[in-house]
Order: sequence, then structure tokens, then C-alpha cells
Amino acid sequence: MAQEIIFLVQESPEGGYEARALGHSIFTEAETLGELKREVADAVECHFEQADRPRIVHLHMVKE
Repeated sequence: MAQEIIFLVQESPEGGYEARALGHSIFTEAETLGELKREVADAVECHFEQADRPRIVHLHMVKE
């Protein structure tokens, strides 16, 4: 079981934010950072079985 998962977050060209997990095929997007945090939590919950779910989720903002 992974103890943590890291998402790279960047501003979307269309507006809002995009988050992509490192090492997993998880991608989500939202209009605000608050919404993005909820979307990431929901995506992690849907992607992993409860026993395998990482306990720590990091969001790392990337600026170009």
C-alpha cells in the first residue's frame, strides 16, 4: 500500500486548474483550488480500494 500520492497541479489553458497524479493514471480538473482539492480526494477514493488508499495526498503547484 502506498502511504502517499503526489499530484502535480497547474493552471489550465482554458481556465481553472488541472491535477495529474505521479505514477498513477489519475487526472482531474476544477475551476478553483478548493474545488480541485475535493475532486482530487474523490478521484483517489474512486481509484483505490479502501485498504490500498494512500493516507497522505500532496498537491504540488507547478508554474511554467
